[in-house]
Amino acid sequence: MRLSNKTAIVTGGASGFGAGIVRKFHAEGAKVLIADLNTELAEELAAELGEGIRVCTTNVAKAADVDAMTQAALSAFGQIDILVNNAGTTHLPAPMEEVSEEDFDKVIAVNVKSVYLTAKSIVPLMKARKTGAILNVASTAGVSPRPRLNWYNASKGWMNNATKGMAVELAPDGVRVNAINPVAGETPLLKMFMGEDTPEVRAKFLSTIPLGRFSTPEDMGNAACYLCSDEASMVTGVCMEVDGGRCI
Repeated sequence: MRLSNKTAIVTGGASGFGAGIVRKFHAEGAKVLIADLNTELAEELAAELGEGIRVCTTNVAKAADVDAMTQAALSAFGQIDILVNNAGTTHLPAPMEEVSEEDFDKVIAVNVKSVYLTAKSIVPLMKARKTGAILNVASTAGVSPRPRLNWYNASKGWMNNATKGMAVELAPDGVRVNAINPVAGETPLLKMFMGEDTPEVRAKFLSTIPLGRFSTPEDMGNAACYLCSDEASMVTGVCMEVDGGRCI
């Protein structure tokens, strides 16, 4: 029970890596608010896990929604110990100049602006209590970019850089900030990353991962649990690759 008596918000927590993090946090004793646009899926996960789970319909790219999410967590739990910025999106693989402005704006809003908005809403609360852990779910794309995913790569590179900057600034206030960099996994975004989901495309993708498999939600949950627990009390500003060796 490494997260006993802790409270957490997980954005995009209804599916994929986010759901893996929610499950692990709950198993380790945390109370968790699932913040997601897919309310139905979030409610299903909450019903599966039971006590200590709350749901808040949230568009992380909108300030009003993020503030409402923060208030929902405070109303339910009284405090916010952990924030996981997991919500993310991508554009379909394409030459950089052919990605639409609409898709570019969506990637920046969900992957970049959301981190600013949650910090604006939640960091003051953590600073006031002189404690807290923030985890940003970035990507190996921000470390070792793949062709044709340029603007997604850039958004995750921004997230890694923001993690380090946040960590340095917030360290005197007792707030730790880290990131995890997963390789692609069995999530709703997998098909978008690959462009098409065929055995041939999967084999080609997997050939770039030394351990020979995709990241799983359980992998992300385990890494997130460590970084957000007191076991990692001396760890901040780390962008941990959970990628089976992809970035070596």
